Amino acid sequence: MRASEIRELPDREILKAIEEAKRELFKLRFQREVGQLEDSSRMRKVKRDIARLKTILRERQLAKELVKKENRNAQ
Repeated sequence: MRASEIRELPDREILKAIEEAKRELFKLRFQREVGQLEDSSRMRKVKRDIARLKTILRERQLAKELVKKENRNAQ
């Protein structure tokens, strides 16, 4: 998933996507241990997707905190 696509999603959808990606990563790890993993690069892609999702979610949190801080300082 591209960052531009993620930025268009609401927070709930991002959280849902993180949970789905974590489940997929768990399944991939299990497949690797059992010896059934066909595409080992998929694990790396899923890890990066999780990081990308978390980064954008954190950016939003920081932006909200900054707005609150600016509002307090303006009063």
